[in-house]
Amino acid sequence: MARGTFSIRGAGDMKDLNKQMNQWIAYIEEKLKEFMPEQGEFPPVIFEAMAYSLFAGGKRLRPMMLLAACEAVGGNKEEAVPFACAMEMIHTYSLIHDDLPAMDNDDYRRGRLTNHKVFGEDMAILAGDGLLHHAMEVMADACYNNPSKKTTGAMQAIAHGAGVHGMLIGQVVDVFYEGKPLEANILEFIHINKTAAMIRASLKAGAILGGATDAVAESFALAGEKIGVAFQILDDILDVTSTMEELGKPIHSDERNEKTTYVTLYGIEKSREIACKLSDEAISIWNELGEGSIFLKDLTEYLTKRTF
Repeated sequence: MARGTFSIRGAGDMKDLNKQMNQWIAYIEEKLKEFMPEQGEFPPVIFEAMAYSLFAGGKRLRPMMLLAACEAVGGNKEEAVPFACAMEMIHTYSLIHDDLPAMDNDDYRRGRLTNHKVFGEDMAILAGDGLLHHAMEVMADACYNNPSKKTTGAMQAIAHGAGVHGMLIGQVVDVFYEGKPLEANILEFIHINKTAAMIRASLKAGAILGGATDAVAESFALAGEKIGVAFQILDDILDVTSTMEELGKPIHSDERNEKTTYVTLYGIEKSREIACKLSDEAISIWNELGEGSIFLKDLTEYLTKRTF
């Protein structure tokens, strides 16, 4: 099947799901290359630093969810591509900054040295800034070229998810409470914003671009929030139980940074129960939406109940 012509269907089993995810990844990789900024006359290092992290691999989950959500409600994924690429740029910027010494101080991401270890802290900060701002340019261009409630609504959802009432405030609270005891409600706030906000935004933006009603778009958003929190809880579990080779990043980083997680509050088994409950609630939303969301249902199972 040629790239760009596949459609989403029920995965059926893990082998089929992996095949469909790989098709999405290949498609997204191609499109990301198209939307990278052209190198200017100034030193190329900033473009190299941006590309180093953007093309470091990864599952491309957020753009994948955005495109799948668009198709799930009957939309054309080609119209959603600029927003999907922008979403991945924003996500990558957040990873670059999250790895900095002033934040999580990690040396590896996606199986190789983090951006600041290769290009220096100054250029890593600027590379993250560059990806964030270019993402906004990509979405603004898409809105200018195709002005509609769908395009502006999608950009609004993504900008809100990344902003001071979304991912950014989650990062702020996470840093503010580092090394301090956390109550469960603060930890939930961090997860809802730092991780889940961008998954929520991806699914909502995709549904909007596909022409969904406001009610359906909000259902996608709610599912995204539940998936995001469950995904982060599972990530906390894997930080304790997995290996660097499996995760592509250092393990026990939460312990090293004295972070409170669901594991430290509830233990591994209870944390897994909470993640499974949230996953099942998201899956019930997909079940209500019918056959078009089968791929999203299968993806949810994988993201929130995996063991590596």
